Amino acid sequence: MALPDHYVSYLSEYNPPWMSKLIEAMSAEPTVAVRYNRRKHAESRPDGCVVPWCDDARLLPVRLPFTFDPALHQGAYYVQDPSSMFVGHVVRQLTAGSPAPLTVLDACAAPGGKTTAVIDALPDGSHVVANEFVPKRAAVLKENLAKWGYPLVCVTQGDTSRFRETPGFFDLVVADVPCSGEGMMRKDAEAVAQWSPGLVKQCSALQKEIVDNLWLALKPGGYMVYSTCTFNPLENERMLAYMRQEYGAEPVTIPVDPSWNIAPALEGNMPAYRFIPGLIQGEGLFMGVVRKPLLSSVVFSFKSAKPKGKGKDRDKRKGVKSVAAPKEVADWLLPGMNVELHVDGAKVMACLTPGSSYPAKLELGELKGRDVVPSQQLALSDALNAAAFPQVDVDRTQALEYLRCEAISLPADSPRGFALLTYAGLPLGFVKNIGNRANNLYPRPWRILSQLH
Repeated sequence: MALPDHYVSYLSEYNPPWMSKLIEAMSAEPTVAVRYNRRKHAESRPDGCVVPWCDDARLLPVRLPFTFDPALHQGAYYVQDPSSMFVGHVVRQLTAGSPAPLTVLDACAAPGGKTTAVIDALPDGSHVVANEFVPKRAAVLKENLAKWGYPLVCVTQGDTSRFRETPGFFDLVVADVPCSGEGMMRKDAEAVAQWSPGLVKQCSALQKEIVDNLWLALKPGGYMVYSTCTFNPLENERMLAYMRQEYGAEPVTIPVDPSWNIAPALEGNMPAYRFIPGLIQGEGLFMGVVRKPLLSSVVFSFKSAKPKGKGKDRDKRKGVKSVAAPKEVADWLLPGMNVELHVDGAKVMACLTPGSSYPAKLELGELKGRDVVPSQQLALSDALNAAAFPQVDVDRTQALEYLRCEAISLPADSPRGFALLTYAGLPLGFVKNIGNRANNLYPRPWRILSQLH
């Protein structure tokens, strides 16, 4: 796809040294890559050349029919543009030598690729809040994070202004902000059709608003990772300059290998990292890192996220029934975990970060009559105690039938009741074996709808 002439003229005004490479790269096919889940060691997964800045990722020669690979649905890997994976390298550099868990916000998180990359780069035990403004995209985010399996995640949906209520709360804020999408023009015709100088100005204004909200939520001494998938300096270098001028943001240099061909800042004297198609295998990306100055004289006043009131009144406001969670569900989690169990409506929930303003909650199951039906989120969670359930291994054909929410037949000697299906060494999901058949418990909104031709 060729870049439109009016856009070439606009960007050429900034005299980027890589302009000819970018124009040439627009006629090439987009790069295909996957990033492996460090916590899920699948017996089989796509293989290829290592992504230079991410040891856990592979560049693939062609795009595979990922929908029909059960390992994708099990969270064994994530299909992601190589440029976006750089955030994992950044977080590893920022946290190197510091094993203490962090509290992290991914403020514009859907569909979840950068969030999962951040999760895998953080010290164990870190608490991640993943936020998305658009409700439908938030639902996709929640699904993808459930499949990835890291339990200490809170998914929120709403405007970033909500984070002003907890000033100085986060050690690290990742903000892949809404932008004019110039870096996606090679793979997205809509990005070409919608672009205009007016859109750039509109996005820049929104980005400043988001930065203003998030800066207050960032702890003094904490880091903000700012990124876009666009090329113009107005949304990139000038946003870093805005943070520096308005808030005293301190530029942070991230070590990179010169062989990676990451381009520097286009203007200004702050370190920045530009991923330019034609120089790297990936799509367009801009990333910069700043540190919030230490302000020891500032005292923050935290607003409690908990509702006022006690007992039944509080339970009514939160929609929580005044009933205890069945004791047996505690055995479904790995021993030694610090959790609070409760019933929310019909859902049996485990709060993994008790007392937090943004609690990480894991859905364990749903009350149905005398049963607690175990959830798909539990099946794919790293917190699952798989030994609590009978396990039945299935082949690829059966796995795909399960992922389509079709009827499943288990071996005749399979135990009655709830069983955990496994495929290629990883949990796949739950069924309820009633003898002559097994009820498929895979979430229907997640089911595979297409057929492999």
